[in-house]
This record gives sequence, C-alpha cells and structure tokens, in this order.
Amino acid sequence: MEYSILLVDDEEDFCQALGQRLERMGYIVYTATCGRDALTVFRDVNPMIVLMDVMLPDNNGLDLMKQMKTENPDTEVIIITGHGNMELAIKSFQYDATDFITKPIDREALEQALDLATKKMFDRRRLQKSAENKAMRDVVINELVNDDVLVIGADYRIIDINLPMLCKLGVTREEVIGRFCYEVTHHQNSPCSGKDHPCPLIQSFNTKKPFQTTHVHLDNQNREIYYSISCYPIFGNGQPTSAIEMFRDITHEINKQKNLLQQSKLASIGRLAAGVAHEINNPLTTILTTAMLSQEDIEPKNPMYKELEIIASETLRCRKIVVALLDFARQSKPLKKEYNLKELIEEIVLLTKKQAAFKDVRVESYCAADVGTVQIDKGQLQQAIINLILNGIESTDSGGEVSVIAKIDPDPGYVEIQIRDTGKGIPKEDLDKVFDPFYTTKESGTGLGLAITNGIIDQHGGVITVSTHVGQGSTFTIRLPFRQDGPNVC
Repeated sequence: MEYSILLVDDEEDFCQALGQRLERMGYIVYTATCGRDALTVFRDVNPMIVLMDVMLPDNNGLDLMKQMKTENPDTEVIIITGHGNMELAIKSFQYDATDFITKPIDREALEQALDLATKKMFDRRRLQKSAENKAMRDVVINELVNDDVLVIGADYRIIDINLPMLCKLGVTREEVIGRFCYEVTHHQNSPCSGKDHPCPLIQSFNTKKPFQTTHVHLDNQNREIYYSISCYPIFGNGQPTSAIEMFRDITHEINKQKNLLQQSKLASIGRLAAGVAHEINNPLTTILTTAMLSQEDIEPKNPMYKELEIIASETLRCRKIVVALLDFARQSKPLKKEYNLKELIEEIVLLTKKQAAFKDVRVESYCAADVGTVQIDKGQLQQAIINLILNGIESTDSGGEVSVIAKIDPDPGYVEIQIRDTGKGIPKEDLDKVFDPFYTTKESGTGLGLAITNGIIDQHGGVITVSTHVGQGSTFTIRLPFRQDGPNVC
C-alpha cells in the first residue's frame, strides 16, 4: 500500500525540508503553499494524510481542514503550527484532527502523529468492513480495536460496547446495554445538541455519511475526558439503522498541550521576576518606611493618618507579591530521594490542621496501604500539597472537609494524589485559568500559588488537573511517577 501525504505550508524552505524527511520515511509527498492550491491537490490525489499549517496566506487551516473532512471524512489531518494555543488545539480536535504538533517539529512527535493516523485508518477500515456482519463486528470491536467503541441504535439505545470503554466508564455490560448513549456517556437525560456538542448519530443519519466531532464525557468519578468521536452508519435496505461510534481519548494530548503552554507562561514570568523583583523591592521598602515614620509624627485624628495607613498596607501587599515573584523565579530542579508517601501526607495534613481548625474545617488523609515509596523532592512536594490544602480550606465553609487521598493509578507506574474540598467550587469559565500566573479570586492573593504548584509537579514528571462542581467543591488530582531515575535523583 502506498502512503500519500499532502504537506501544506507557506514556508517553502520548511516545506521542502519536511517533505524530504517524509520521503525518506517512505511516504509519497505532495506539497502546496496556500489553501487554494492545497484544495486542488487534495481533490486530484485524495491523500491518506494531510500535514497542514494552521496559518496560510489565503485561508485558515482549520476552515480548510473542515472543508477537506466534509469532502472526504476518512482523510487524516495533522495540524502543524508555530503559534500554538489551547483554543487552537481544542478546535483542531473538534474538527477531527489526528494530532496537533508545534514547530520546530520534533522527529519523535512527528512519527507518533503519523503512526496514530495510520492506526486510525486501519481501525476505521476494519469497522467499516465488519459493520453489517455482527459476528465479525464483535471480533473487531472487542479484540482488534483498542479505542472505545459503541454500537448505537436509531433510538439512541446502546446495542453493544467494547471492553476498553466499559473499563473507562467503570460499569458492566449488563448495566449499559439497552440504555441511552447520552445517559451513559454524558450523564444527561436528552441527546447532545448545539454547535459545540453536536450529536454524531443524528449527523451521520441525516447525511448517510461518517461524521466526526469532539465531546467531553464524564468518567465514573465525574472527571472530564476529551473524546474525538467518529461515527459510521450501518445500513439496512439502503437506510441507516444503527451506527458504530469510535471514541479516541485525547485527554492526554489536551493536557500535554495545556502543560506546554503553561510552562511557556511560567518561564516568561520567571525571567521577568528574576530581572525586576529586587529592583522593585528597594523603593517599596523606602515608601513603607517613610509612610510609617510620617505616621508616627501625626495624631490618629489627623485625616492624613488614615491616608498614610492605606499607603503602608498597600505597600506591604506589593512586597508580598514581590516575595512570591522571587519564590517563583527561584524554583530549582527537585533533588529527589525515596520517601514513604503515606507518612509524608500524614505529616502534611498535621501541619495544616491548626489553620483548618480556625475555620472549623476538617482535614483528613486517606492513603492506600500499598502506595509505598516515591522518588520526590520532599520540600517541593510539601509546598505543592500544602498550597492546595490551604486553598481548599479557604474555599470551604464551617463544618466542611478537605481530604487528601493517595492511591495507585490505573497505570501501576504512577501514584494519584487527590486534594478534595467541599467548598464553593470554581466557575467553569475559570477552570482553564487557575494555573495561570497572577490569576486569583482572592482579595489578598498574588495568583502565583497554583502556578508554582503546577511548576513543581511538572518538574517531578507529573501532571496536575482540576475538576469542580460549583457549590459542591473541587478536586485537584496530581499524577506522579513512582520512580524518576535521572541525574537529579540523590
């Protein structure tokens, strides 16, 4: 089988260099430097894969991808760009992009994206060939396809489901068969709808063609899972009677993109902090000292006394931000040693209980007996978890609870630490901002605590995510590898 690729990029030198690399990898490569030419070549050669820059001189790459997908839904499109951002990445997946990679293109990232595109093509063909033969279909979805698969009737009821999806949802086959798909995957009582959450089944039935989109599902712990969904109609007497929906979990790709963008922000803020924090601190000290000395020479009844008090308090607030900036800029590589995680968490909880008692909030730890030891920088991880606990305490009303839960991740090479609170929760529109430097909802906050925490977890090779329900509380989940062998391990 010949593997053809259409490479679309307005930088001719880049296009030529990448084209040569792809040819050495065994692909037949066609190129275009603008959207108009790309569409012409696409229609002439019908390539299996399109590698496309999102910024073209005469077109938006996402709009062009949408048009290509409309004409041939089976084409795999990999978005490449030098100006990545979170909104762009998510939109790419919503339009059913196979992957999203940034310039300069890493060879390993490129190979992984191309391998994924090839796998999707083979899985799709297997599903399409087996769609109307139930015995063959059962073999394909349960043994040959690793992605999550549902077979859904015209009435939205689930006809079949494969084992990977059952495991992801944490349910049994008997609990799912016959129930409505939207009830199982979205925990809602009506079909998906709207521009941002279209129903693949309806779209596929209306057009009698495959349909692709991206949805956010909830797992058995109400955590968000991003799914790229491909829906293929099954025909009977020329009319669609049911459909196969194939779900590819792209949560890892979304979180990876979020992490890359976050680290870019943190690096920029760190450089800024290191350069100016000390210089700002000196005049602040002068202002504070002058205000306090002047206040000593004035009677409290004097109107200027209150003004000087405001100057002093605001200067102290500025100094607090400067100190946080310096802490942020001084983040060092973790020096990791083996520590018993259960003992460490119990120690951290003990340190925060007194502060929680002032608000009549309980802080408890629940650690699985088998979590064992992890390779970490104790001081840094303590700082990260304490920060999350204190945030939870501040968010929680009297009588509430903050819980720290540690257990082995489904991937046995990782441990999962959850910090849950029963507080106010975080509005959905703010979720993507919580780890941004200087983002805060507190009147006296600096907005650097969670940014620092995110940096610490990243330097430990881990990932931190947040889920929330407004009025019910939030859960911050840290996923860390047990072992982190490398030059910085003591």
